[in-house]
Amino acid sequence: MASISSLGIGSGLDLNGLLDQLQEAERGKLEPIEQQLETQQTKISAYGQLQSSLSAFQDAADALNESALYESLSTNVGGSAITAAADAEAQPGSYNVTVDQLATAGTLATASVADPEASRTNTDRILTLQFAGDDQADVPVQIAAGSSLEDIRDAINATEDSGVSASIIFDGEEYRLALNSTQTGEAASISGLEWDGADNPLEADVIQEGQNALLNVNGIEITSPTNQVEGAIQGVTLNLEEEGSSTVVVEQDTRAVREAITSFVDAYNDLKETMGELTSFDPDTGIAGELLGDSAVRTVESRMRSILSGGVEGEFSMLSDIGISLQRDGTLEIDDGALDNAIANNQDALSSFFAGDSAESGMAGQINTTIDQLLSSNGTVTGAISGAENRSEALVERYTRMEQSIEQTISRYRTQFGQLDSMIAQMNQTSDYLTQQFDALDAQLGRR
Repeated sequence: MASISSLGIGSGLDLNGLLDQLQEAERGKLEPIEQQLETQQTKISAYGQLQSSLSAFQDAADALNESALYESLSTNVGGSAITAAADAEAQPGSYNVTVDQLATAGTLATASVADPEASRTNTDRILTLQFAGDDQADVPVQIAAGSSLEDIRDAINATEDSGVSASIIFDGEEYRLALNSTQTGEAASISGLEWDGADNPLEADVIQEGQNALLNVNGIEITSPTNQVEGAIQGVTLNLEEEGSSTVVVEQDTRAVREAITSFVDAYNDLKETMGELTSFDPDTGIAGELLGDSAVRTVESRMRSILSGGVEGEFSMLSDIGISLQRDGTLEIDDGALDNAIANNQDALSSFFAGDSAESGMAGQINTTIDQLLSSNGTVTGAISGAENRSEALVERYTRMEQSIEQTISRYRTQFGQLDSMIAQMNQTSDYLTQQFDALDAQLGRR
């Protein structure tokens, strides 16, 4: 059988071009399937956008479903002497804090030497680090024979929990071993070096004694070995920054509640916008959203609107009671004054409204439960995605079968065209032969 590249050579016909046209016509049968497949893929992507927006709204609702949110406290600090942070044990109140002295670490330096690499010990020695606090244990450090100033530094730094960091300082003429306490305060201050044996390879002097922080909270004198002071104010950690005076006000964290409610409204409006775009239609251009008329979107919108326009038991029973109204276009809008008033004066009622007395009883809990249902394995949104995926898989299988059928048809055409080409070529050869014979016969008859 002749190959496609030789089709038409025998017959002189453009059989390759004809075969290409037939193949193009056959593959046109795939276009409706391709369009349907593209439609299903577009729907799957659109359902994914809806799913993502629902999950974001659920996260925002979950943040309001925590009763601890409405019990949290914040610290408002005036002045630069301190910063402060409150935990769950803090109580509302106002405090005057004066920092008289910051906690510092102790520093000790040895006598200077000309060469930091020269040997300072002839035998193995034990160097004991001594500290100012009575309850601070001495720390022994093993020093090998022949150790230089640099070797002694390394041995100290290699000792676990030595309580100091060692370094070598060049004073412009000679070198000193400097030890800095790793902790602040009087007790942790490095106070001396003691060598075993009779001689002392390195004399040492205390350059700076460690000191405790001194502060005054509402007239009460407080001492702390560190600049992070806990317990001076119940549930509040004070971080001392500089000497001076500051005020600390511990109060309900209204900002956190405000931000959580604002995020809740924004997330719902984003969801509403997503649903609007997916179901839109422009009569001027005729362009429609990917899910125009889709029942899954209608179900989501209906259930969300039902919850948001419904109520819960309590002093605040409707969103409108706290300054959030459902607009005619389906979005939520905040009345800043009404919401700020509710947050500032009645966070207990806010907690009851959003969080309720169980995970499902408040407004946020109802929303969470509903979205869980919509996104569950047999829920409306997940079911819509699964349906589109199943239709897409079926279309892919149909496409594959159709493509195989087209390939078989074209292969059959190719074989038939090859046979036609050969047959016409043989007929042309026979015609040429007969023509030659008749011409020869005419020539013979003419000579007679």
